[in-house]
Amino acid sequence: MPVLPGAEPFRHEGGEVGVLLCHGFTGSPQSLRPWADHLAERGLTVSLPLLPGHGTRWEDMQLTGWQDWYAEVDRELRALRERCSRVFVFGLSMGGALALRLAAKHGEAVDGIVVVNPGNKVHGLAARTLPLTRHLVRTTKGVCDDIAREGSHEVAYARVPLHAAHSLRQFFKMVDGELPQVTQPLLLLHSPQDHVVPPADSARVLSRVSSHDVTEVLLEQSYHVATLDHDAKRIFDESYAFIGRLAPSVGKKGSTAGG
Repeated sequence: MPVLPGAEPFRHEGGEVGVLLCHGFTGSPQSLRPWADHLAERGLTVSLPLLPGHGTRWEDMQLTGWQDWYAEVDRELRALRERCSRVFVFGLSMGGALALRLAAKHGEAVDGIVVVNPGNKVHGLAARTLPLTRHLVRTTKGVCDDIAREGSHEVAYARVPLHAAHSLRQFFKMVDGELPQVTQPLLLLHSPQDHVVPPADSARVLSRVSSHDVTEVLLEQSYHVATLDHDAKRIFDESYAFIGRLAPSVGKKGSTAGG
């Protein structure tokens, strides 16, 4: 199945400091591509994978679950560790949960984490009935394009497969239990006006991680997909400064390799 235009994975061979970026549920690398470009232009080695079942059509996602999504970012992290001396993991929404689990499981192999509007729970009364309703109803309305900036668009599915949503709910529960294992420096940026992931999820993450070096930043001008919104530049600048503080030598620029 062809990948949707703009949803392609991205890689850039840069210096000794690497960054793995994890996109969100039903989304694609397109939502993080400007962030990835910002880092690549500053000489970092960047990996922005396309998660299995994403970036094509929702029917493909129906056949995948959290184990597939996590396995993809786990592979990419291991590859970056072979290439780079320092590695950071960034994530948006569900990608934030993926980043936090990588930090919990890989320990010192992850030097720092940056998460934007990280998901921690599937909310609403309907979430409790997912174990049953996923066998009766295939999809529900999507959650894409929660962006305040006019004219900005997210490449994501207009429908949410309920089998995948059920798997996401299980994943969030598991990651919540693993948060105390997260000890790395953490930069968490979140939008007070988020119509997909409530601020309570960020508060929950902050209350449960064991990290001592924690910075919280409010994105007052943006909704959920803040990486494509009014606060995008702030996210890019804050995250690059975060890396610079923890890894002062970011290496030299390399050549770009897309796909």
